[in-house]
Amino acid sequence: MKITGARVIVTCPGRNFVTLRIETDQGVYGIGDGTLNGRELSVVAYLEEHVIPCLIGMDPRRIEDIWQYLYRGAYWRRGPVTMRAIAAVDMALWDIKGKMAGMPVYQLLGGRSRDGIMVYGHANGSDIAETVEAVGHYIDLGYKAIRAQTGVPGIKDAYGVGRGKLYYEPADAALPSVTGWDTRKALNYVPKLFEELRKTYGFDHHLLHDGHHRYTPQEAANLGKMLEPYQLFWLEDCTPAENQEAFKLVRQHTVTPLAVGEIFNTIWDAKDLIQNQLIDYIRATVVGAGGLTHLRRIADLASLYQVRTGCHGATDLSPVTMGCALHFDTWVPNFGIQEYMRHTPETDAVFPHDYHFEHGELFCGETPGHGVDIDEKLAAKYPYKPAYLPVARLEDGTMWNW
Repeated sequence: MKITGARVIVTCPGRNFVTLRIETDQGVYGIGDGTLNGRELSVVAYLEEHVIPCLIGMDPRRIEDIWQYLYRGAYWRRGPVTMRAIAAVDMALWDIKGKMAGMPVYQLLGGRSRDGIMVYGHANGSDIAETVEAVGHYIDLGYKAIRAQTGVPGIKDAYGVGRGKLYYEPADAALPSVTGWDTRKALNYVPKLFEELRKTYGFDHHLLHDGHHRYTPQEAANLGKMLEPYQLFWLEDCTPAENQEAFKLVRQHTVTPLAVGEIFNTIWDAKDLIQNQLIDYIRATVVGAGGLTHLRRIADLASLYQVRTGCHGATDLSPVTMGCALHFDTWVPNFGIQEYMRHTPETDAVFPHDYHFEHGELFCGETPGHGVDIDEKLAAKYPYKPAYLPVARLEDGTMWNW
């Protein structure tokens, strides 16, 4: 069995997606996701110039060997562009293997560890009252876990407050828009949101919050301490993780569970955090961390230290990544939760899939492969549109972490 061709499909049914299709001499094809929000064309160029020519003639069943070829064979390894290109290939190869075996991918990984996948949705509002109402909407939809973000008085376009209730896209302009940030105002306001949420809905539902890399370790520790009475499922990305030791200070001062990893590319980004038990959940993604092949290694390391998975699942990941993530979630023994930002109806039409939502959980299907396809004719109706994620500045104009 040989790879005979591969091509990249770029489409924008509400936001940009990069999809790789790999074809074989036996008529079986697979697709993978290589989307990198705001840098999609960088991945396209890497795939077309440096990856696809190397794939022709290879045996698609040799998933591990191809992964090692693309990772070890690139002297300038790692990084978001390289690892997303590898992930696109990896997902497509698992899709092909599943189709050849007549089995869904989770069976190839080792079979079910659970029946359904608990997911969390994104509730947000311009202020506390609006966010409380939005959380109630998600509860009515059957969600057991909800991330809550609120606008903060005095902060321009606070993170996580979107323009839609079930789906929204933060990459909103051809050049980066400028948002604001003030840590003191956020620290004074965010705990009040969760106090009101617990007063309104009690403690039967899981609540989550995303700091989105905005806080220093000391500030993050302070926030975690203030949120302890409200028993959050986790506090996400409370401080930048380039310096993994920064989480020691946070860990020393709060028992609020910590989650990080959506921007991680390899196991090395998470190694110290996991081994020193500085986090409770690892949020690396199938597309960001080099595909199912590498994400399994991260999860296996995490399991040794009772760290659970909580894969990133925002709209910057196509349904292809979501489908693969659900097969991974169905198998992985140390599963925690799966983020689920719903895609637009246009995106769902371009990427027909067999997973579905019910009673606060997602369920992958039994279709051989990962269960997601692409309608190329429909995809062609949505051409690429340049779009950047915002940037953040403090009140005095200083650049900050978005």
